[in-house]
Amino acid sequence: MEPLVWQGVYTAIVTPFKNGAVDYHSFRQLINQQVAAGVTGIVAVGTTGESPTLDLEEHIEVVAVAVAEAAGRIQVIAGTGSNDTRSSLKTTGRAHEVGADGFLQVGPYYNKPSQEGLFQHFSAIADSTDRPIILYSIPGRSGIAIDVATVVRLRAKYPHINCIKEAGGSCDKVSRLVHEMGDDMTVLAGDDALTLPFMSVGAKGVVSVTSNLLPAGMVELVNAALANDYAAARKIHNAYFPLFEQMLSLEPNPVCIKYALHRAGMIDSPELRLPLVAPTAGNTAILNDLLKNFV
Repeated sequence: MEPLVWQGVYTAIVTPFKNGAVDYHSFRQLINQQVAAGVTGIVAVGTTGESPTLDLEEHIEVVAVAVAEAAGRIQVIAGTGSNDTRSSLKTTGRAHEVGADGFLQVGPYYNKPSQEGLFQHFSAIADSTDRPIILYSIPGRSGIAIDVATVVRLRAKYPHINCIKEAGGSCDKVSRLVHEMGDDMTVLAGDDALTLPFMSVGAKGVVSVTSNLLPAGMVELVNAALANDYAAARKIHNAYFPLFEQMLSLEPNPVCIKYALHRAGMIDSPELRLPLVAPTAGNTAILNDLLKNFV
C-alpha cells in the first residue's frame, strides 16, 4: 500500500458515551463536522477517545463506524497501540480488517522497554500490516520517549513507518528528526499549544484535541503555517492559546474537551468512564468562563 501523505489537522476524536454505551449518533455527527471543516483525518480510539476503557469489540466497532461514516472523505487512523505487543498486533489486525487507513502506535507504557525493545515492538506491528503507521512518542504518559535514533532505524527498515506524533514538548527533538530524515519522516505536533512552534521548525501539522470543538479554526491555523504565513497563524494561535493552555491542564484529557463539546451542543452527554470523572466545581467555573469566548 502506498504511504499516506501526512499533512494538516488530524482530530484526536472523542468517543461519546451515553448511559454507559458508545453514543454512535453523536459520534457520527462529530465526524461529519470534521469533514465539513476540512480536516485531513481523524484518530479514532486514541487517548482522547478513551482507549483504555473500551473493550476490544467496542474499540473495533468505533473504528468501523468511523470508517463507514468518513466514507473516504477523510483519513481514519486507528489507535491500536498498547504496552503488550500481542495485544497491539491483535487490535491492529482487527482494525485493518474493518478498513482503517493507518494506525497510531504509542510507545508502550508502564513497562518502560528499552529502545531495542521499542524497535522490536514496532517492527512486529509493521511486519503485520502494509498500511501506514504513525509512531507516537508521549513520555509524559508512557514514561519513555521514542528516541530519534530508533525512529531512524524504523524508517530505514519500513517504508510505511513515515510519520511520528511528537508529544514530548521539545522543538529541539523536532529539529533533530527533520535534520536526520527530512521529508522521509513527517512530524505532527501532539500538543495544540506547540503546533505553531513545531511547524516553524519543520512539523507538517497536528494531532489535535481542540479541533474536536473548533476544527475550522485549527485547519486555518495549520494551513497558514504550511503556506508560510506565520503572521496569520500566530494570530489564531494567540487567540486560541488560553484554550490550548487550559484544556489539557485543568483535568486529565479528555475530561475538558468532552465538557466543552457537550456545552456547545455537539455531543449529547459529557459522560466519561471511570477512572475519569467530571471536572470539579472550581474547574467547571474556569471552563465556563473560558469557553464563553469560543462557543
